[in-house]
Amino acid sequence: MRFHSLPGSKRYAEGESEYAVVLERYNTVLDELFAGEDVYVITPVWATEAEVPPSRPDADHWQSLLVEDDPDPDFRTYCHLFAALRPWRHGCLDELLRDIADDKVGGVLVTDTQARRIYHPYDGGADVFLATPAERDRTRDRHADWLSGHPSGL
Repeated sequence: MRFHSLPGSKRYAEGESEYAVVLERYNTVLDELFAGEDVYVITPVWATEAEVPPSRPDADHWQSLLVEDDPDPDFRTYCHLFAALRPWRHGCLDELLRDIADDKVGGVLVTDTQARRIYHPYDGGADVFLATPAERDRTRDRHADWLSGHPSGL
């Protein structure tokens, strides 16, 4: 399901009061999904080289994917995924979430260690993938005001 970060499906925050709403919505759902658990925070690094970029201080290389396999090596695209295991606590990703809300960072996933629940924040909202339809429905119903009014749900 998809939740919007701001009322009226507004995409970008303007001012600290709207950033507070964005972060509260992100953190509320993250708390519901991961309270008391460890999570993986997975961040992508896009490149035209298969070689893994230098290790990040806060995450380890997990895997690399060839996303665009072009015969010309100059046009190949790789996605190098880095993962950090951390205990979830409310607000622990606020700096990253704010960068995501401002479209400075993209493609981040937060998941439990079994990958049963996946949270994908983006500028304007978050997509949430849950283990069962019942869990999805409960989460959707708790935050019905955050859903899109569009018939497709997007």
